[in-house]
Amino acid sequence: MVEEDVAVPAPRYWDRPAVTVPVFAALAAVGGQFPGFTREANLFTLAVGGVFVWVGLAGWVRQPGRLPGGWRPHAVWWLLPAAVFGVLESATFLLGSSDDYPTFSRLADPLLEREVVRSVGYFGWLAAFWGLVRR
Repeated sequence: MVEEDVAVPAPRYWDRPAVTVPVFAALAAVGGQFPGFTREANLFTLAVGGVFVWVGLAGWVRQPGRLPGGWRPHAVWWLLPAAVFGVLESATFLLGSSDDYPTFSRLADPLLEREVVRSVGYFGWLAAFWGLVRR
């Protein structure tokens, strides 16, 4: 039996955990300092998210491929969580966001009052969003 050598390209230097984790930690530390739903928090989140969308659409960190109709197979992984979250949030909002049917944002408000918890949540958001960008 003959063994074949398989070459796997190394990830780009900026796509390695030794680089992304400290960058995400720094971004999360900054993002966690903003109180929720302020202009500064929204602008910072839109800027970081916009960069992620740009990197994802540019295809710098994933392999291209297309589904019939021009959809990339990775688009499903972007749309699925957004659709599930949108349906659940819309349903609870339409029911009045009462104590019986609170929205996710209303449930999270008491937790997100502390800056450390906001920073940890922001880091989780960055890591999850980066995972979607790389798909």
